Amino acid sequence: MTETHPAGASRDGTEAASHLAGWLGLAATPTFAVMAVLTAVLGGGPADMLCSAGHGLSLGGMVPMYLLMSAFHSSAWLRLISERRGGAVR
Repeated sequence: MTETHPAGASRDGTEAASHLAGWLGLAATPTFAVMAVLTAVLGGGPADMLCSAGHGLSLGGMVPMYLLMSAFHSSAWLRLISERRGGAVR
């Protein structure tokens, strides 16, 4: 049987690691959103020029990439919102 510490973490740290992973999942979406805004405002520099190899409307730059990464990582936020509203489905 695993001994539980007052903080709620088990002795082997699996509960603490799970809790940390949940917070890291929540950190990804706003981080990528901020990176998209900063890249759009400050310019992408040489990296943006490498990623956008076309003229006119460019869907291959750094800003769309950061926005897509933000959208793909939003599942943790959607899960949190669903659980807070009491609609957690398992």
